Amino acid sequence: MHRCISNLKRCRAGFRPPQLSYRSPRRFIARMSTPSEILARLPATFEDAKTTGNLFFFPSTVHTHVDEFGIPYEIRLCPALQHKPPLPTPHFDADPEKEAKKPDPFAPPYNEKLVVGELQGEEPQDQYVVLLNKFSVVPCHFLMVTKEFQSQSSPLLPPELAQTYKLLDAAYRAGQNLFAFYNCGDLSGASQPHKHIQFLPLPSDEVGPPIERLARDVQLEQPDRPFTISKVPYANHVYRLPADLLSRSPDHLEETLCNAFLQLLDLTVSTVRHDPDYPAGNPSYNVLLTRMHIHVIPRRFEHHELKATGERLSVNALGAAGMLLVKSEPELEAVKTEGLGKILRSVGLESIHELQVQTGASAQEADAA
Repeated sequence: MHRCISNLKRCRAGFRPPQLSYRSPRRFIARMSTPSEILARLPATFEDAKTTGNLFFFPSTVHTHVDEFGIPYEIRLCPALQHKPPLPTPHFDADPEKEAKKPDPFAPPYNEKLVVGELQGEEPQDQYVVLLNKFSVVPCHFLMVTKEFQSQSSPLLPPELAQTYKLLDAAYRAGQNLFAFYNCGDLSGASQPHKHIQFLPLPSDEVGPPIERLARDVQLEQPDRPFTISKVPYANHVYRLPADLLSRSPDHLEETLCNAFLQLLDLTVSTVRHDPDYPAGNPSYNVLLTRMHIHVIPRRFEHHELKATGERLSVNALGAAGMLLVKSEPELEAVKTEGLGKILRSVGLESIHELQVQTGASAQEADAA
């Protein structure tokens, strides 16, 4: 369980894991892009991919529902998804070499119509391809994919956190609203084993997904410490980022984001350890990133069975953000009846934040285990 934290700490200390050799044919894009360039070409690339049939866009309607906890969640109804062929269930192999040999839609050669550009981190090996989501419910939904195979069951590394934050900040400076999410592990709702961070545009008048709006309302006594949103009925860990983060050096940016994420990951492991029936192995969790916060939500189950219909509802990081996707009117009504807060509690874990605060359960506890 603690191998993922160990690797992240080693990266924080300056260690970078060797890249896996990948012998698939590769197509190199002429040059690396900046985050601003990626965002500038995103609308035209999306429209071209949709027009040429390389991207499938499914119209939807958003329903706001206030649950019994008083939280205004968003439920997106998309009936057309009933006709989308189901994706194969991803299997996260403990051996990265075995995972890398499996069929991989995020490996080259890429569909040129879905490629928005490539990004380069501070080190030569930190390279990413930005791809449009081939099956989109929201326009311009895109992914940042590791160029070399990395496992979706591994934690976000400092260069990935930094590149994600730069994209979020570039969107903000361009007057756009964007947030990022990451599904980690086989209980998180992840659809592919190749490491990818997803980015979703929001209306300009929204400060973020529902869970982010709740986080912004929390008044902090200690700004540099993780906190929880006590209003929601499931375990969640949040860190508020400094407002001047990008005014610092690249190394300081990575270090700040890594330290924040590591504290949240320590708390996630601490939460998982208090569940005696939690499966062995690395924990699964959802990550949400905005310019203001990093959220980590521990996961216990991938699916929730709706009582009214008996259907299994897959919940990923968008659900954890308070934005659940349903495919039919009966599903929509069933979710409203049960309440999204209760659904998220059923796939998550009980919050033990008060106990963690009292006992000082943080990185020290994880290190001692």
